[in-house]
Parts: sequence; structure tokens; C-alpha cells
Amino acid sequence: MKKEENKNGISLFSQSDYMIGQDPIEEIFALNLGDFMAENLISEDLARKIGNNIKDKKAGLVGQLKELISIYSLNNTLCVLSFDESAEHAIYTSIAESIKQMLEIEACHIYLEKENKLELVGTTGSADQEYLINASSLQGKAFLNKETVFDKNLVVVPMYCNIKSTGVIVLECSNELNEEYVELVESIAVLFATSVALQKTIDDANVIIYDEHSTVGTLQHVRAELTALIGDLCDYQQSFVEHLAYAVDTKGQYRVSHSKNTAKLAREICHKLGLNEKTTDLIYYAGLLQNIGKITLPEAIFASSGKLSPEELKQIQEHSNAGVHLLMNINFLSEVVPYITYQKERYDGSGKPEGLKGQSIPFGSRIIAVADAYCAMTSDRPYRKAMSVEKALDIMKLEAGSKWDPVVINALSEVVK
Repeated sequence: MKKEENKNGISLFSQSDYMIGQDPIEEIFALNLGDFMAENLISEDLARKIGNNIKDKKAGLVGQLKELISIYSLNNTLCVLSFDESAEHAIYTSIAESIKQMLEIEACHIYLEKENKLELVGTTGSADQEYLINASSLQGKAFLNKETVFDKNLVVVPMYCNIKSTGVIVLECSNELNEEYVELVESIAVLFATSVALQKTIDDANVIIYDEHSTVGTLQHVRAELTALIGDLCDYQQSFVEHLAYAVDTKGQYRVSHSKNTAKLAREICHKLGLNEKTTDLIYYAGLLQNIGKITLPEAIFASSGKLSPEELKQIQEHSNAGVHLLMNINFLSEVVPYITYQKERYDGSGKPEGLKGQSIPFGSRIIAVADAYCAMTSDRPYRKAMSVEKALDIMKLEAGSKWDPVVINALSEVVK
């Protein structure tokens, strides 16, 4: 150490003999000194103590990375279907089939970037030569510009995240797609890209943390990449759920966003009841997706004003089961399945599907049931006008203890008044 530094202390913007690595500011944080920065703050004696306290900094970073990896590894990250590289083609083909069914389009093809070219990894059927010629240039344009491309009967959606573009989703459709459907596929595409990028970063991190020659700086860089991708993933999860709900409402021909209104009210009830953040988020998602099965039904069923055929009736009766099946294949949304499955149960045990009673009904289901009923009663319907807040509350209070949980009804009353 230089003599001048011995006299004047050590600058935060220089490096002491006792400090490890090239991160002097973080060495101050090791003593919980916050972000108070001033020249000549640390004496030589204090610098020695800091150096001794952070000798295990590398071990601490490795521990942090291992914890992040355990939480956000392959089985815990969000893919629209559980991702398994060994069965990549089957997985992406299933995704393509789901998109085709939800949007009622002719075909869906999914391409991933591999060795600097787009490779088909999932498809609902073989593409003809004309399609291949038309789609090739559109794929490249969407991939490079990170923008959805429309051309005649093709829509090409880029799969990208903040790190890089990873592929495209190509939709073959004879009719123009609703904006809500395009936005749904765009949210799926971004979600996939982020999930794939996160998994790649996790794979890299696993190599680095077991490399005895890795530096503190390298570990910090990987930690920064991981946390950034995890933050993006959480944002894209909510965006995906919301776009899926909008698409459900579009297909069900709701004039207002019934799912969104139900979910928002359910979240307000959760806050009033003091539920924790994770439970509140899951109930909010369940409220958005309570009618998820409708996304698998043809729009013609909802547009029909006449009598439905036996097959159409069967489809409607089974739509909730189809929705539950879809959610079970979406990793983080599988937790909302019980809330949706039992939302038709009634507090006195007279509901479906199991005849559950009182506290045996999941709390989330009881909250969604109340929010859904209230939103339906206070919204216009083709066959009636919306009820007033007062009338809807009066009716639901009379049914507390039979249809509805009295605790939830009390919370509802406080929220909407």
C-alpha cells in the first residue's frame, strides 16, 4: 500500500491490499454500510477486517447461483408445455396443435434458430411447396426485426427475449385473425424465448459454479444475467395469462372483459382478507382463467342463436375439463387448477363436481365464485340489464352460508361499497 494511502485512508475508488477481486463498493456492502460513499472513508485497519469477512465471497456467489438454479431450473420455469429437450419435436408439435385449436387456423409451425438457421421443430402437418417459398423470407424478416409479419394467409410471430432471437411461430390462416389472438401468440413466443434463454443461462451457470478457476467477476456476471431473465420471466408470465384471458373472452363473445373484472375483484377481496402475495397472484390468475376451456371451443358455438346439436352441448359441458387439462401442462399455472376445478362448489355442499362443503372447498375457489357471480350480476347481458351494486349485494348476502362463504361475502361488501 502506498504511504499516502496509509495517511489518508483508502479511497472507495481504489483497491486495498486486503480486498478481493475488483468490486470495492460491494466490500462496503459486506459490512452493511449501505451506499454511503465518500473518499478516505475506510481506514487501513477497517479494510483488513472487510477483507477477512469477504474471503468466502466466491463461495457465497456459488451458493446464490445454486439457489436460483434450484428454483428456476427446467422443471420450474414456464413453458406453455413442459419442455424436455430429448422430446423436443413432440413437445413443440403439441404446442403447435394447441395454438391451431385455440385459434381455429389451418396450420401452425414452430421454428428454432440452430447453427445460424431456422429449423422446424414442431408442426401440425406437412407444408406444401408454395407455403415454403412464401414463408421463408417472412420468417427471416420477423426473426431479424423482432416484429410480427402479416402476408396474405400467413402470420409470422418472432420468438425473442432481451438476450437474442430464438425462432419464429408461423400461422397459416384463411381468415384474418382477431388482434387478441395475435397478441396471445406473441406473448407465447416471448415467453418461450425467455424460458429457453433462461435454461441456456442455467446450463452455463452449472458449468461455471463447478469450475474451480471461475472468478468472482464471472460469477457476478452470470448472477446478473440470471436475475434479469427471471425478472423478465415473471413479467411475461402475467402478460401471457392476461392475453390468454382476453382471447377466451373474445371467443366467448363477451362485450366486456368478464375474466379481467372477475380477477381484479378477486384480488381486491384477497387484499381485504390479508392473504399473502403468492396466494393472491394464484387466485388472480385463476380468476382470469376460470373459463379457459372456452378457448378450445369453436367460435360458431358462441355465435349460434339457435338450438345446439348434441355434440355442441357435449363440447360445452366438457369445456372446463379441457381447460384444466391445458392448465396442467403449463408449469406454473398448474397450481391454479384446484381453484378453477372447484369454483362451482357451494358452501352448503350442493355444488359440483364433488359436493364439497364449507372449509373443504379451496379458499381460492370460494373467492372466485363470489367475484364471478357479482361481476355477472352487475354486468349487462343479452337477456337482461345489469343489476345495481346494492341489489346484487342484497341477493348475495341472502345466499351467504348456502351458496357463498359468509367471510368472503363480508369482504366483498367492504370492497365494492
